[in-house]
Amino acid sequence: MAALHQFKLKSLHWVGSLMAVSYNCFDFLGFQEALKKMRDVDDKIIYALNALPTESFKGQINSGSTCKDLYAKLEQSHTTRHAAITNCITLSATQLKALREQHDAQPNDVETDQKFKAEQRKLRVLQAELNVEDIIKERSYKAFNERCRTFFRTELSHSQT
Repeated sequence: MAALHQFKLKSLHWVGSLMAVSYNCFDFLGFQEALKKMRDVDDKIIYALNALPTESFKGQINSGSTCKDLYAKLEQSHTTRHAAITNCITLSATQLKALREQHDAQPNDVETDQKFKAEQRKLRVLQAELNVEDIIKERSYKAFNERCRTFFRTELSHSQT
């Protein structure tokens, strides 16, 4: 159980202009707030893509470079969030296993039962966050490919065209 506590607080460091976000898997509301901050790149992708020049202003800004930078930020953001969520799922599953053992040893202990059920709910919500991530990722890459496909090609855009 000692290994469980060494991962309690984890810092994430963003590349470039993205901010560092800390999260604590045992503070679920705090973790959700950290995820919200980490999703900032995805939330603002439409604004970033709308800043790309149209054909008539193409020579003023290097759209390929802008798309490449945005793609790198998206990739980093998705990778980091996925790692954060799976880390918390692992920690929650470990905590749940320990609580299950306590619950099995003392089946009439109301406090252990409540903690066990709360941890089960938390684990389910964390697992659902992975599904949310898939939806966010799909939406972001769809918008990215619609706007950047003529300026920047990725393996992702090759598979979707």
